[in-house]
Amino acid sequence: MYKIIVTPRFGDTDGLRHINNIVLAEWFELARNRLYKYFTPDLDLSYEKWKLIMVKTDFEFLGQMYYNGDVDIKTQVQKIGNTSFTTYHEAWQSGHIKAKGTAVLVHYDFIQQKSIPIPSGIRKKLEEHSEYDSVK
Repeated sequence: MYKIIVTPRFGDTDGLRHINNIVLAEWFELARNRLYKYFTPDLDLSYEKWKLIMVKTDFEFLGQMYYNGDVDIKTQVQKIGNTSFTTYHEAWQSGHIKAKGTAVLVHYDFIQQKSIPIPSGIRKKLEEHSEYDSVK
């Protein structure tokens, strides 16, 4: 598990003065950048180099988040399969969990349009983030 810190932007708020629910997808994606670099170190989005495709994502909102405080996004690799892996995310603000969610990503060859096995070297790197701990 690892953590990034996100500072909400004014534009992340909605008419109810809390962080809009769609922003969570962006923050969880931002947290996955570390994992994306294992597959494409330069983050080149060309079909030849980019090797991941998301096939599922979900969110559960547990409390409201506000503009006036940083948000900790904690990320864990929850499961690693032959060609895919699942990430688990939590959003914390002011010491309280406010949201959680998962994403399933597939190691994918965009040229051949098919999933491909996750290499052992990348698998080991993903496993480094598979333990849930009290990262703060």
